[in-house]
Amino acid sequence: MSSISAKVANFFGFNQSKLKKVPKSVHGIDRRLVSRNAIKVCEVLRSHGHTAFIVGGAVRDLMLGQVPKDFDVTTDATPLEIKPLFRRALIIGKRFKLVHVMFGPEIIETSTFRASGELPEDSDGRILSDNNYGTIETDAERRDFTINAMYYDPIDEIVYDYHNGFRDIKNLQIRMIGEPEKRYREDPVRMLRAIRFAGKLGANIATSTYEPISRLSHLISNVPDSRIFDETFKLLTCGDSLYCIRELRKLKLDKGTLPLLDKVLALENSEKFLQIAFERTDQRVRLNKSINPSYLYAAILWPLVKSHFDTLTKENKQNMFFALQESISEVLEEQLSKLQIQKRHLGPIREIWIMQYRLDNQKPKSFKGVMSSPYFRAACEFMQLRAASNQTDSVKAQWWMDLANASQEEQKSMIDKFIQSTRNQPGSGRKPRRRKKKSNVIIVTENLQSA
Repeated sequence: MSSISAKVANFFGFNQSKLKKVPKSVHGIDRRLVSRNAIKVCEVLRSHGHTAFIVGGAVRDLMLGQVPKDFDVTTDATPLEIKPLFRRALIIGKRFKLVHVMFGPEIIETSTFRASGELPEDSDGRILSDNNYGTIETDAERRDFTINAMYYDPIDEIVYDYHNGFRDIKNLQIRMIGEPEKRYREDPVRMLRAIRFAGKLGANIATSTYEPISRLSHLISNVPDSRIFDETFKLLTCGDSLYCIRELRKLKLDKGTLPLLDKVLALENSEKFLQIAFERTDQRVRLNKSINPSYLYAAILWPLVKSHFDTLTKENKQNMFFALQESISEVLEEQLSKLQIQKRHLGPIREIWIMQYRLDNQKPKSFKGVMSSPYFRAACEFMQLRAASNQTDSVKAQWWMDLANASQEEQKSMIDKFIQSTRNQPGSGRKPRRRKKKSNVIIVTENLQSA
């Protein structure tokens, strides 16, 4: 048995029902990875007589030695008690009110311990209102998975574990707290979260947690579009999007999240394009690079645009630019009623697609306009996706990517060399202008004057 396994075994013993206080010597959290602002929120709340802990995914990630993307705090203070303690704080939420405490660009989401017991539900069991406050024990019961139900005290550096989350983290196990079917009915998004955490952590979903999902997949249709968009985007950018997509389709969750997926995959060569797109997305996540939702959805929908475009240009011999515009409008109009894409992403998606025409044509007259676009780099990266799936010339795609990465001076040199090379190509030179002949009228007039 490894030393860490021995620690876990000795720590948990045989009593699975009592609270476990995990000391720093066991949990191993490096306090230097903890947001100073999250610590400050806990310190301020404690100085005013409240308890406060860092909770959820941040604790999970810290235990795995990872730097969390964001930090949540939970406390026994109510939102109305929290807000006056901070200079910049905003109460948000309808179903469950919480406070956003703002420190420059960082937001520390601060919630009050939730109560257990009966709550207002719809006919499918989804919780409609949740503004009942309780204790840390009842709050732990309300958390979704054991790995997200640990509370870290950053002052005393102790982790409070009520549901063996520490054990499940070490075993990389996704396990629901409580009866899984009931918990999924309360909030169907938990089905997506189970898949996302499994993909992100390379973990297994416990059988009891996994089994009800396919039977309850239809409940996703009850979730507001904005939440579906956010959760689907998180799922696709968790670091293993290919696994997540396979699970979505296997468990019939794709109908409520990516309903166009079957149609896209039925198109010729689309699977290769999407596989490359998702592999590169996963690579960016592993390198801690940001992912733009507009770019990701542009990639997902592109096979539909290309198929429509190919049909138009093959059958009707249409002008290629107008054919592309028509294809874009057709696809967006059709898919907007099915996908939960927010309107603010439509402009960038359209621009990335239209710029593919300009990049393919490589006309020097359009260089200035192309390079001044805020989506220039995204369009160049998108062109590389197309090149990797044999949809455009790879040399041309790399030239544009090099141009996007170059300094202003280097860009000018690259463009000058390109223009010079096009002039030197056979048949690319300008035809000499034909000199106009003098008008016969002038000659006749001169003759008459001399006579």
